[in-house]
Amino acid sequence: MIPATLADAPALTLLINEAYRGEGTPQSWTTENQLFEGPRLDADHVREMARLTRDHHATLLKCVADDGRLLGCVYLEPKDSYLYLSTLAVAPAAQAQGVGRQLLAAAVTQARQLGCLRIVMSVLSARPELLAWYERHGYRRTGQREPFPATTAFGRPRQPLTLIELALSV
Repeated sequence: MIPATLADAPALTLLINEAYRGEGTPQSWTTENQLFEGPRLDADHVREMARLTRDHHATLLKCVADDGRLLGCVYLEPKDSYLYLSTLAVAPAAQAQGVGRQLLAAAVTQARQLGCLRIVMSVLSARPELLAWYERHGYRRTGQREPFPATTAFGRPRQPLTLIELALSV
């Protein structure tokens, strides 16, 4: 795991959109195509995450294979006493090979280094398989739910969506 930089924005944008929307590759088990129209995010959004990493307000980590291929990424942002985890993405061709587990482990390491007590994330309620995956890795539902934001920053929802908060004590 290494920090991503602004130069990684185009490759990370492609990876994230392939993982979440299946654009340009066979769909992965993490696709949200049935829930959204359009890309998950654009290069400007990824550049902003990388800029926040550079300025030490957050961490955008990337997982790279020995041959240089980009395998996955995760965005981590400290908030009060917890670390917020988002945009965990694994290249479809690298799924089911432990990359996601490595990204989660890197999040735990980061949380401990920052003195955070928990890692918190939001997952779509319409993604029971993804909720189950995180729960198998120790995350628990907090009982907090909120409507998906009324924005097109992450694509246009095809239906009303709800986010479920998950947390892991570290």
